[in-house]
Amino acid sequence: MEYCADLHIHTVLSHCGDIEMTPRHIVEAAKGKGLHIIGITDHNSTLQCAEVKKVGDREGVFVLCGCEVTTREEVHCLAFFETPEQLAEFQLFLDRHLPHIPNNSEKFGYQLVINEAEEVLQEVEYLLINALSASIEEVEAEVHRLDGIFIPAHINKMQNSIISQLGFLPPGLKADALELSKHTTIPAFLEKNKYLAKYPFIQSSDAHIVEDIGGIHTVLDLNSIDFSAIKNALSKLKV
Repeated sequence: MEYCADLHIHTVLSHCGDIEMTPRHIVEAAKGKGLHIIGITDHNSTLQCAEVKKVGDREGVFVLCGCEVTTREEVHCLAFFETPEQLAEFQLFLDRHLPHIPNNSEKFGYQLVINEAEEVLQEVEYLLINALSASIEEVEAEVHRLDGIFIPAHINKMQNSIISQLGFLPPGLKADALELSKHTTIPAFLEKNKYLAKYPFIQSSDAHIVEDIGGIHTVLDLNSIDFSAIKNALSKLKV
């Protein structure tokens, strides 16, 4: 069966996430857009995932738990994990490698963990958008050590993409898929980057406001909706 997935959604934990990007509003919007699967990808933090998953499980929306990592090269990459234990271990990796520079909430915005009742559970006091001290190769290795999914994000963008920062995709990097933004199409992108044709591609909204959720999505062919099936379906995506 075909299922619609938007695998790049920010919450109020991201400094750039709108105040309406709470677990309840995100899941409601996803259902309203006909999405079956969403990926929670706050900057360098997994702390909001559990609350969104709790709502998603009840409402019939499968939540992939992860984050959007900023590597040492300032490349954005999506990382997803199957179990709470894997997610927690990757959070420790993030905490070790992210510089704890205090957030200026008046300048950058609040970074909040919110529950279903829209109560504040935690405010992260250090700025999450900073680059890790870990390289993209180190991040990819850690994601796969934990049996996760690793996807370089919005690689067509002119900033914070693997192509904008490095100029190419390192041949030894083990990407489970590559992500494009809504501002191009896969065929148009590959026309200019033919060497990437061997990779599976997804497109995601990178939503920071509720209205953008599901603005573009990827269709996955699945027999059932679970982490292993999604990972396998990603590997089989064709242009």
